[in-house]
Amino acid sequence: MRAGRQLQINYYVEPDAAALARRAAKYFYEMAGEAVEAQGRARIAVSGGSTPKAVFELLADPDQPWRWHMPWDKIDLFWVDERCVPPDDAESNYRMTREALLDRVPLRPEQIHRIESELEPEAAADRYESELRSSFRLDGAGSPRFDLVALGIGDDGHTASLFPHTAAIHERNRLVAANRVPQRDAWRVTLTWPVINHARSVFFLAAGQEKSSILKEVLTGPLDPERLPSQLIWPSSGILTLILDKAAASLLPPTDEEGCGVLERER
Repeated sequence: MRAGRQLQINYYVEPDAAALARRAAKYFYEMAGEAVEAQGRARIAVSGGSTPKAVFELLADPDQPWRWHMPWDKIDLFWVDERCVPPDDAESNYRMTREALLDRVPLRPEQIHRIESELEPEAAADRYESELRSSFRLDGAGSPRFDLVALGIGDDGHTASLFPHTAAIHERNRLVAANRVPQRDAWRVTLTWPVINHARSVFFLAAGQEKSSILKEVLTGPLDPERLPSQLIWPSSGILTLILDKAAASLLPPTDEEGCGVLERER
């Protein structure tokens, strides 16, 4: 399930959601810059939700430094998961990202690799897997290595579109899975957890008191990924990063004076 037994969880706590968004925007900028410096490109996979939306709006804000200093021409943008709706649907992760970020920054169409969620779920998953294999120039059973994967966490313990007790949490061979989610009476298309774990850097964003209990359970409770799929996220690097606001982190161990905390887990 991972390269090593031990996982170091670094969490950074900000006083509120606005400060969280600023730290996350800075993190996006730094990670993209490191990847471009090391290899000439940055391949980033993003998630939907209100917290990432605030980060995207900051990255695109002409009054913020990231808008002007981000190496936009050297970024390839992908999605962690998508609802099976047309790209202009209000529920579409792509639409949210387009409105908050893509329409406002100089990314060319060939740098944007969306999930074609208007197709039938299995066809959309197949097309996205083909896109990954082409973009990363993969042969055989190779897996893409994203430079940065941004995740959220649901109050049921799901992440990406890996929901409790659904088929995709058992998928180890595909890069992309079509996942039927009975809890939502819907289909989703999602990167599989081995692909997420292969990334150079993986981080969670979470804000709000409603996330505090599930974060404590996922990070410090017994390992039960069938019920808490977020526990499948165990990066091969051995490091997982979380950027949280004070409310979301309220049940975790206290941080140091700089707002940083560390947890360690073993399987």
